[in-house]
Formats: sequence, structure tokens, C-alpha cells
Amino acid sequence: MRFYPILFLFCFAFGFSQNYSKKEKQVLYQAFKLDSLMQNNDSKILDLFESNVSFGHSNGWIQNLGDFKKDFSSKKVVYKEIKQTEVSEIKKFKNTFSIRRKIKVSGLYKNQDFEMKLALLEIWIKKKSNWKLWSRQSVEIKP
Repeated sequence: MRFYPILFLFCFAFGFSQNYSKKEKQVLYQAFKLDSLMQNNDSKILDLFESNVSFGHSNGWIQNLGDFKKDFSSKKVVYKEIKQTEVSEIKKFKNTFSIRRKIKVSGLYKNQDFEMKLALLEIWIKKKSNWKLWSRQSVEIKP
């Protein structure tokens, strides 16, 4: 657990060149945590999700929370690396943030290696002082 604060500080010192507000930094940290927990196949990832979260994948596959739990526990997809390469937009409306960012991912899908670059749109909402992922859509960036 001590690893997260150190990595968080490193990312903010070297990875985020813009000046972000306190709330923007909180949401960006949640996005970083999401990537890290997903890469480590850590069940704590479920704490980051709103109960009616939805995921739109680059292949057209759509998941709700139940689908995600089932696939995550079965290790249908195992990530070797998830690396954020860019945050292109962050917007706030009331207790909601939208983040547009790009990531590079590699891993195994049904025991087949894959590597791709994705553009993401994530919607985060504040619930009881915690930022929760409500929706995420990914699109593959072709070379």
C-alpha cells in the first residue's frame, strides 16, 4: 500500500505537466489507481466502481458490473502492462468529471498475446466523498 503514494508523487512530478486543481488531481489519481489495480488483477478495483458502471470496449463488447466481476475473476483478460501516455481533456460538471486519456496496454486475452493503444473516455462521479467510475468507453488507436 505504501507503493501507491510514492508512485502517485512520481506521476504528478513527472507525468502531469499541467497545473491541475485539487479535485482534478483526485480524479486523475483514481484513474491511475484503476490502471494499476487492473494490471495487478487486484479485486480492490471493485471499490472504484459505481454500482451501475458500464464499460464499452474497443471491440464493441459492453459490460456491466456483474459481467466485469465474472470476467475479472476468471482472468479472461490478463494485463501485463497498462501505461497512460496522455491526458487530453478533463472537464467538471457539478459532481461529475469526464476524462479523455490515452493508454498503451499489453496482455493476454484467452491466452493470446495482444498489444494496443486505446483512447478512453471515462466518467467519474462523486459518491460520499469518493470518486467512482460510472462509465468508460475505449476506442483502439490504429497505427
